[in-house]
Amino acid sequence: MTMARIYDTSEIWFNTVNKENKEALSEWLRNNGVILEQINGQRIYGGPPAGWVGEAPPYGTEVFISGLPQEMYEDKLIPLFGAVGSLYEFRLMMTFSGLNRGFAYARYATRREAGLAIVRLNSYDIQQGYKITVRRSTEKCELMVDGIPCNVNQSTLTNVLHGKTAGVESVSLFASPTAESKNVAIVKYNSHKQAALAKKTLCEGARLLHGCPINVDWLKYQMRQKMLSHKLRQPHTAHPEICSSSSSSSSSGSNAQDLQVICEQRKLGQPTFYLQPLVMEGSGVLRFYYRVTIPGCPSPFTGYGWLQAAQLTSEEQYQRAKEIVSEQILKELGFDPI
Repeated sequence: MTMARIYDTSEIWFNTVNKENKEALSEWLRNNGVILEQINGQRIYGGPPAGWVGEAPPYGTEVFISGLPQEMYEDKLIPLFGAVGSLYEFRLMMTFSGLNRGFAYARYATRREAGLAIVRLNSYDIQQGYKITVRRSTEKCELMVDGIPCNVNQSTLTNVLHGKTAGVESVSLFASPTAESKNVAIVKYNSHKQAALAKKTLCEGARLLHGCPINVDWLKYQMRQKMLSHKLRQPHTAHPEICSSSSSSSSSGSNAQDLQVICEQRKLGQPTFYLQPLVMEGSGVLRFYYRVTIPGCPSPFTGYGWLQAAQLTSEEQYQRAKEIVSEQILKELGFDPI
């Protein structure tokens, strides 16, 4: 058996219900060098197990197991499901008392092995009076991001999502069914894990589209059906007055002025720049720190930048740095800077 991650045993655990089976599990863990991790009501083996080489198994390799006896643990389940194929991960759902909740998930290295598990173990008599059900897991891999401004096109949104989340497979943009003059994106990830991490990141206020409140949720069945039946409308495009304002400001040749106009259009308040020179590097390159606060944005924009400062006055350095920072912020807002 391979090693997984850390599982902390305690005396309290042994003093609760089902003590005999818990002691048998503990002995099995010691004898086979298996270590489990408990997170948010589930105990996890692997994900990946030690020695795993390569990326995580693709969509379709996980099976859902139900009908388990609540007093049964991994010392019986992992050998049973591991006999079918190479287990990448096994997750047993747990109660506070230390019993399992009657269901688990097993992810295999390949789709073929997951299929074999279904064929061989579905309706298997795992214990007298207990016939388990094993079927393909319905892995949620698609998010619905609603409330996207009409002046953010699909290409820009895709680039922003790639920068903020991992595993983006495709992005489709449609008119929002809930928000007037806004759009909704259906974002598909290459695994449930990546989709869940992306949902957490976006819901926790990642700088996706600053100043524009968005709603992030799993893609609902009804929405999926509308998309598949081509019943969703084409995405809204930017209002003419926004396009003309952006165009006129772009002619000024200043990213800082473009940023100011956009903040006015979105009623975000005017940006406040704090720029601090740090060190002059070789060949006259100045490294600086920036912090830009926009009242309508949930958090300030911060980071570091570099500029060629040779033979520039202090005022010229400041203005050049301001342009560089404004360009970066425009990108984060979903606009193409000049």
